[in-house]
Amino acid sequence: MERINPPELGVPSGFSHAVRAGSALYLAGQTALDEKATIVGGTVVEQFERALGNLLTALRAAGGEPGQLVSLTLYIVDIEDYRAQAREIGRVWKRLAGRHYPAMAAVGVARLWDAEALIEVQGIAHLG
Repeated sequence: MERINPPELGVPSGFSHAVRAGSALYLAGQTALDEKATIVGGTVVEQFERALGNLLTALRAAGGEPGQLVSLTLYIVDIEDYRAQAREIGRVWKRLAGRHYPAMAAVGVARLWDAEALIEVQGIAHLG
């Protein structure tokens, strides 16, 4: 196994940003944390963009590309708000990750680790 912790994402405490096991890459949940470990963005769209960007940073640090994502789980504090912003979130996805979509699930949660976080994105990629 190889643990991958790109410096752009800050030093993780109690976890790794990504773990490669063979051709599988397990990507830790990412929120809208900036380089100062502060949640940025006041809307779910802004936070989704940062969280997905953070996840893609970890993926690329392992040598992967967005098209290699096989599974993505979204943990969302306000499902109705997310659904209302689905078109804009889709535009963010296409701009950052392209037109290939992995298997996905969205899970409503009461809150995330950082109280200001509205969304967390976790994934698995195949780097074959």
